[in-house]
Amino acid sequence: MHVAIRISGLACAILAGASICAAGTISGTVKGPDGAAFEGAFVGAQNSKTRITVSALSDKQGHYQIQNLPDGDYELRIRAVGYKADPVSSLAVSSGKNGTSDFALQKSVVRWNDLSMYQGEQLLPDGKGRAELFRTCFACHGFESRMASVTRDESGWRDRVNFMVTAMHFFVGGVGRFSDQDQENVVSYLTSTFGPDSTKPKSPADLPKYADIKQTFPDEAMNIVYTEYELPGPNRMPWSAAPDKTGHFWMPYYGDANKIGRLDPKTGKVDEFQVPNQGTAAIHSVQPAPDGSVWFTEQGSDKIGKWDPATNEVTEYQDPQTPGKQGTLAGGSKHTLRVEPNGDIWATGGPVSKFDPKTRQFTDVKEIPSAYGIALAQDGTVWFAEFTPDGKIGKIDPKTMKVTKYTVPTPNARPRRIQVDTDGTVWFCEFEAGKLGHFDPKTETFKEFQLPGAMPTPYAMNLDRDHNVWYSSEYMDYIGRLDPKTGKITQYPFDHPENTMREFFLDDQGRMWYGTPANNKVGYFYLAANNERASN
Repeated sequence: MHVAIRISGLACAILAGASICAAGTISGTVKGPDGAAFEGAFVGAQNSKTRITVSALSDKQGHYQIQNLPDGDYELRIRAVGYKADPVSSLAVSSGKNGTSDFALQKSVVRWNDLSMYQGEQLLPDGKGRAELFRTCFACHGFESRMASVTRDESGWRDRVNFMVTAMHFFVGGVGRFSDQDQENVVSYLTSTFGPDSTKPKSPADLPKYADIKQTFPDEAMNIVYTEYELPGPNRMPWSAAPDKTGHFWMPYYGDANKIGRLDPKTGKVDEFQVPNQGTAAIHSVQPAPDGSVWFTEQGSDKIGKWDPATNEVTEYQDPQTPGKQGTLAGGSKHTLRVEPNGDIWATGGPVSKFDPKTRQFTDVKEIPSAYGIALAQDGTVWFAEFTPDGKIGKIDPKTMKVTKYTVPTPNARPRRIQVDTDGTVWFCEFEAGKLGHFDPKTETFKEFQLPGAMPTPYAMNLDRDHNVWYSSEYMDYIGRLDPKTGKITQYPFDHPENTMREFFLDDQGRMWYGTPANNKVGYFYLAANNERASN
């Protein structure tokens, strides 16, 4: 039996050129321990030369197919929570030679690092330090990659907590933010929960509640395809991947890596550029400008930086910080960045600011003391989202600097990301409320869409060419798509726990790009056309 996925011409173009459409395919079947077809297993094919991985899902007949693979040798691995199968170490693929591999799954242990943040919140044991851990540490990452994946004694966990306090001083610093007692509580909790004498069950599946919070996905969601790229080192924490006009993608490295990266998506090659800042820069956002320069924000130092394409040099510009509060978020910070067509730079953070590259002067917008998301409308209007308990969305007139704010219908919605559609209407994430919000500036009216799941927490968000709204769930690790015309929301699985996606960027080929900092990868996803399968 031959199984094929009908991929549209657009999808071929999406994969970086018509020549790729003549490349090879890997296909096969996935069966469960009972011999029946297994739906929802991720099969990933990694090119041994470029280290680029393409992952697809098995459908309800157990079929999977990974198309448009460049010639080369591939390693196959399969991921299905609670199951295992041996990887395939080498499978040759070319335009004249497709690869085939079938998988027979065996039952395996569900591991704690297989969980989503929501499942962890439900299942991790109570104890002193748990609240501080979730409140402070999980703002940047979850428990799966940095806690549940390792075992450390008290000394080891104390070392890691001390590192966090030092490296992320700007975030955890300040009166009442993360006290010495908080640190001790977190060390104690990590030791009892993720130490050699852990009190938690070996597997979360041993807890009765686990069965009630397992997540399932519809048949139609099995047609999502992910392509991912590895980074040169383990500590990059890529927040996103933004396209430039040459076809490269730029990545801000959060934490203390103090670099920005440039990815060639055809080869997987990454060039990195060091920033001058001493201490943790925490580069949060990066944006290529029309003139070929690349601008970025440093949340940890309240700076904006510029990469010069002619010299490869990086220059930083310091926004004066509040006296006595330097080195903390209360002293000022730079967050998400956008570049106007005229070259002016807008950045959220505390407060929202505008930077003029010609005069090298900052203009801080005091009426917006704290904001998270930002977007530029076609008419030049600057839209922002305030990620605070009483946060509003609003706009800035760039000519007059007049600020107008609008109250979101749901209290404590905590608006996070914001985008402007081609018709001028505004979309935003309501992180705490678990909704997507839509605002029409002409009528000044809102419409809200409740998202599925117990804790949807929408974070990264953007619109595709068909005006569908895509978002990531921070706590439930799924990718969602809202069709505004029908109100239908589809949830798609992601190939890693703890996706921690911050921003989505749409490239000129229709691919949606993301960073998954906890997994130290960047990539893009698209849908195989209609997920149509035919047997011959």
